[in-house]
Amino acid sequence: MLRKFKEYFQKMTTGGNQRRQRVLAIQNHIVKVGEVNYYVSRALITDVPEMLAIERAVYAGQTPWDENAFKTELRRQSGRFYIVMRHEDRLVAFCGCVFDDRRQDAHITNIAVHPDVQGQGLGHFMMQVMMKRARKLHYQTVTLEVRYSNTITQQLYRDLGFEKTGIKKRYYFGDHEDAIDMTYRIPVATDD
Repeated sequence: MLRKFKEYFQKMTTGGNQRRQRVLAIQNHIVKVGEVNYYVSRALITDVPEMLAIERAVYAGQTPWDENAFKTELRRQSGRFYIVMRHEDRLVAFCGCVFDDRRQDAHITNIAVHPDVQGQGLGHFMMQVMMKRARKLHYQTVTLEVRYSNTITQQLYRDLGFEKTGIKKRYYFGDHEDAIDMTYRIPVATDD
């Protein structure tokens, strides 16, 4: 009896992992955002220097995440999904997410768009990529933190359906700025 249960459990978890791997896979491809074509691919360790350069451009010379933090995240295979967007071979945006099966939550860990191309829909596009994958995995929520002072990005998240769910006092390293917790509750699919 125990052997049959183990076989059943192995079959169920293996099938779930294969499905999850398919959902979190990405084919390198070109997308049109606005009137511009961008090349989208999974982030690689070799992208880290350019990701850091975007952070420096976005955060006035600072890098909220250091090189080791990015490399550690990109080396983790289970539940991590990071994408980059390029225009004319220049990395212009990236987004990372942790997909947590236990909590049924996709947590946006990092998203940045180079100032030269902000306001052109890249952040919206990348957020939709992550939200779509969370929906395909039948998750309940997508969560993130955003700086209290970053009102433009807060509006983007509200436009996508996120709601403010709390404040983390003195959350950010360095300046100790507060973070606003935001949550998108994924609608339950109906069989209509």
